[in-house]
Amino acid sequence: MMHDPNSPNTSGQSPEPLNDTATAGIGTPGTAGGQCPGGPSASGAADAARTAIEQSGRGHIRSFVHRRSHITPSQREALERLMPLWAIPYQPALLDFAQAFGRKAPTILEIGFGMGETTEKIALARPDDNFLGVEVFNAGVGAMLKRIDESGLTNVRVIQHDAVEVLNHMIAPESLDGVHIYFPDPWPKKRHHKRRLIQPPLVRLLASRMKPGAYIHLATDWENYAEQMLEVLSSEALLENTVDGYAPRPEFRPLTKFEARGLRLGHGVWDLIFKRRA
Repeated sequence: MMHDPNSPNTSGQSPEPLNDTATAGIGTPGTAGGQCPGGPSASGAADAARTAIEQSGRGHIRSFVHRRSHITPSQREALERLMPLWAIPYQPALLDFAQAFGRKAPTILEIGFGMGETTEKIALARPDDNFLGVEVFNAGVGAMLKRIDESGLTNVRVIQHDAVEVLNHMIAPESLDGVHIYFPDPWPKKRHHKRRLIQPPLVRLLASRMKPGAYIHLATDWENYAEQMLEVLSSEALLENTVDGYAPRPEFRPLTKFEARGLRLGHGVWDLIFKRRA
């Protein structure tokens, strides 16, 4: 099934960051101007398709690629104006969720929110939860910041950085109430499967950051990837499936236009919901 490049995804489907690395964007705040409300201070073939997935000095395979692509003026403006308000700069220090969001509330991590449509809808429907979105690409971050601004959301924060490093250095063990990863890049060619985001080391890391009883929710429109997701999640000792096999789409995950069109054409979408064992 064709994957929608504008759907929420983990890192491989969003547009290319303007900066030359995949982990920090043009609007990444510094310590002077980069505070969110109550938050902390703040090789490939060609240049146009350079990958950031090879084994890096940071010790993990990245699941996103550099592609030169378009960022709109409004997305650029949002990066420049709204990053200081709603973004949390990456730093190798544990994040205090209550300080970052200005309140104590259940905190959900989303890896790869794409252009932010699904994140916005879920955050609007669940105002009592905090949503921390991690995305590397400028266009997606700019689009998400616009949505926060236009919808008046106060329960969403953004970190523009590599998710594995965020998990390793900023998320405390047993601190998350949930994890969302929707429609990550399927990397359909078999030789590229090692680049898929959902691999045992990442799932083990995610599980260690989840509270007992917390949930992890994945969705994909690629059947082979769904099978891999189910195998990897089922093999993690800290997690248990909430159903037998794949889960029905929960009401809180909205149906995207692309997904609805695919379902009308007979294409499949697979949801997986596991919980952290007590």
